Amino acid sequence: MKFRPLHDRVLLRRIEQENKTAGGIIIPDTAQEKPMEGEIVAVGTGHINDNGEVRPLDVKAGDTVIFSKWSGTEVTIDGEDMLVMKESDIIGVVAA
Repeated sequence: MKFRPLHDRVLLRRIEQENKTAGGIIIPDTAQEKPMEGEIVAVGTGHINDNGEVRPLDVKAGDTVIFSKWSGTEVTIDGEDMLVMKESDIIGVVAA
């Protein structure tokens, strides 16, 4: 299925964190928090300001980002769990 977010929204895939501590202790799935890091899969056309002008988004497909803990709406696309959120919920882009 093709999916393109509207306006200032982005579609992202969570990046799973390591399930082991530095000391080798395995953390069970039930004790793990959901990761707050993800990869942008698709972006909308941009933010529409009060004048009706469209400002392009600062993020692009392929960027790795950190986002707010409780942000986004979970969706399932082609059997994969993803998040749709506004660009303003993204805290920053992880530099490569």
